[in-house]
Amino acid sequence: MAIRPIITLGDPRLRLVGQPVVKFDRELGQLIDDMVETMDDAPGVGLAAQQIGLDVALCVIRVDEGLFELANPEIVHLSGEEGAWEGCLSVPGYRAWRWRAEHAVVTGQDRHGRRVTVSGHGYLARAIQHEFDHLHGELYIDGLPEGEEIITEEELERRLDEETEAD
Repeated sequence: MAIRPIITLGDPRLRLVGQPVVKFDRELGQLIDDMVETMDDAPGVGLAAQQIGLDVALCVIRVDEGLFELANPEIVHLSGEEGAWEGCLSVPGYRAWRWRAEHAVVTGQDRHGRRVTVSGHGYLARAIQHEFDHLHGELYIDGLPEGEEIITEEELERRLDEETEAD
């Protein structure tokens, strides 16, 4: 396994649309292992192939105790709505308030080509949608309403501290 460099905003490879995974072999397994190690080292909750400069429809997500490896994912259901502060390993140091579906269901394939379905609420639903966007060359900031502010993590921490003190 190897930790791979995560590319950041401004690198055109982040805008690549993922091409379907067609070979489910040892090489794909090694790539998935590298992506999981890179995500965990960052640390993050998800990583798409585009974030390491590859145009492959492949992502990994770790929320709570669940690790999900998804090749060729397709979102088949979205429902509800919730807002939360969202960030990205490819836009380091910043956060923005982003509305997403509260429930998401995605189908895809695992490292062996077997069909998998992942259904999640809240944080997992957000991660599914975030990584799915990456696979289509989109960043979370692309879906922000006009005028929505993007703030530094330090500013967000300061604001949250002020809210806590006010309570």
